[in-house]
Amino acid sequence: MRVLGLDYGRKRIGLSISDENACLASPLPFYKRVYLRKDLYALATIAKEQHAGTLVIGLPLNMDGTKGEMAREVEAFARELQAVVKRPVELYDERLSSAEAERVLLEGHVKRQKRRQLRDGLAATVILQGFLDSRRKSE
Repeated sequence: MRVLGLDYGRKRIGLSISDENACLASPLPFYKRVYLRKDLYALATIAKEQHAGTLVIGLPLNMDGTKGEMAREVEAFARELQAVVKRPVELYDERLSSAEAERVLLEGHVKRQKRRQLRDGLAATVILQGFLDSRRKSE
């Protein structure tokens, strides 16, 4: 079963999808946010089109592991999304995923404008790959 990864943002949501065996994450184009209801239904449509059985959203914990304002916002969004998609929605610690995505893009000598376009999908891919790897380790 495929897994859809999301990197939550207030303007854009980065997206990634796993392969059928839930081993490898690949980026998808980001979703540009409109308003909550429309966002939820658009993500439900994407999940259906991608045949995703589970959705994973990066939970932006503080470096000390506590939850700040954004983490609480993501938790509320995840609850609303689960009610619409009617599939499991899991949260995964995303600390440093955006920094890791930026590092990869810098090391690849990607120009600033292009980095902005790729960062969200790559961050979602880092989140989803971390989730997939941790799930395999626990099995």
